[in-house]
Amino acid sequence: MAWMETPRSRRRILIGGAGVLAGAAAATALNPFTAAEAQQTTFTNPVIWQDFADVEIIRVGSDFYMTASTMHYSPGAPVLHSRDLVNWEFIGHSVPRLDFSNWYDLDGGHRYIVGIWASSLTHRASENRFYWLGQIDFHRSFMYTATDPAGPWTRHAEFPRSYYDAGMLVDTDDTMYVAYGNTELYVAQLSADGKTEVRNEHVFSSPPEIGGMEGARFYKINGSYYMFLTKPPNGQYILKSSSPWGPYEIREVLLDMPGPIPGGGIPHQGGLVSTPDGSWYYMGFVDAYPGGRVPALAPITWTADGWPQVQTVNGAWGQTYPFPDLPPHPVPSMIGTDTFTTATLASKWEWNHNPDDTKWSTGSGLRLQTATVTDDLYRARNTLTHRIQGPASTATIELDPAQMADGDRAGLAMLRNDSAWIGLRRENGVTRISMTDGHTMDSGFNTVGKGIERASADLCASTVWLRVTADIRPGAERQAHFSYSEDGSNFIPLGTAHTLGTSPAFFMGPRFAVFNHATQSLGGAVTVKRFSVTT
Repeated sequence: MAWMETPRSRRRILIGGAGVLAGAAAATALNPFTAAEAQQTTFTNPVIWQDFADVEIIRVGSDFYMTASTMHYSPGAPVLHSRDLVNWEFIGHSVPRLDFSNWYDLDGGHRYIVGIWASSLTHRASENRFYWLGQIDFHRSFMYTATDPAGPWTRHAEFPRSYYDAGMLVDTDDTMYVAYGNTELYVAQLSADGKTEVRNEHVFSSPPEIGGMEGARFYKINGSYYMFLTKPPNGQYILKSSSPWGPYEIREVLLDMPGPIPGGGIPHQGGLVSTPDGSWYYMGFVDAYPGGRVPALAPITWTADGWPQVQTVNGAWGQTYPFPDLPPHPVPSMIGTDTFTTATLASKWEWNHNPDDTKWSTGSGLRLQTATVTDDLYRARNTLTHRIQGPASTATIELDPAQMADGDRAGLAMLRNDSAWIGLRRENGVTRISMTDGHTMDSGFNTVGKGIERASADLCASTVWLRVTADIRPGAERQAHFSYSEDGSNFIPLGTAHTLGTSPAFFMGPRFAVFNHATQSLGGAVTVKRFSVTT
């Protein structure tokens, strides 16, 4: 399908539309909230300056959980945990492996920008069980469950319907509902065991003066049913009814509200959540390309007749707000150093598509055997990714290349639909350091550029440190810079700066990515002794 010049929805290649970044010029960067600030009486937006889009947030007792889109990354649908709505940590993933088709294994094709997005997370108190629901590839939906949100999660059901931008509700009588759709909104009732659909009705049409709405979240609050909807990229609306089947009234929650990130977009989508004492908050996301879409938090009040209102600061979504009336609960940083000494990867790591689990291991560093023979970075399996910390951060890996084979390529990339890397090329028995860009995809996410080497240097040591520094503040012409070291202290710039794309078409922001693939034959390997992200 051709790109549409006047988008109606942010899924432009799939249903004809996309959000645009509101504001291109960046101003003074915000500092990300850290555990050291937890005793302060205020918090700063974004609460997480990493790429977490289409968030849903729920509370179970005194614990908050959040999920987000991960598209083609595996495992999918991260689960984050917080006790205070401000400090968040990874605890797991709801979808352990994207086993929906061979293309998620990069076998015969790929699934860039589809997969896990705009899914839903809920908790069923009668079972003390968590449920995740998401549509896959626009023709099926899957449900996974767990008694512990950290996992293990198992597949519970498959539905022969695409619950587009689903939002689940467990009613006070334990009935499970799903709200979904774009422009035309629907409600489905599930069977008591949550495995089949027993009723489905159209409940609302977006008014022409508003345009398409999507991103449904479904709530029952004080006896009324609410469907929380976004008009991407600049509006948020809410529907209210005395029945899940309608009829529904509609109110505007926000439209063109200035956001909390200089140069960034308008907060939208996301969801509502209450604290144990009855205070309410809205966690939305802000288009902040090139970095992606990042979560922002604002307090909510309710009108006397039961409609939510965002509490603004001088008419805008606040850069700072009073800390929630909850005990601050610092958590381990989402960045730092990983030496891969455990038998499993930390939950912050996600692979580009499913990995070949026979070709990697941890315990004494991250050992990556070549898993694919290809000259295309986008078709190389076992590329391991880490979100970039904003507003700017640096990733450094310590790499042992002793077991590389001729034709192998290994290193540290900035991975998106326009990618670049610094790493090693081994040819004719000689390993050299290389900076390469020009890995590009077209609008259909087919590879059109397989990389151009911009600079190289001799490798004179048995270990090399590779570094990428990325500026992901909103705005055009943000760049990543590449350097290397042979002693871990003195870093030498190599190659050209890589300009980060701001087009929302890929949806996800760029990621740091560790890779090792063959161009001639399998058998080679590298060991990543250390990976660190610093700000």
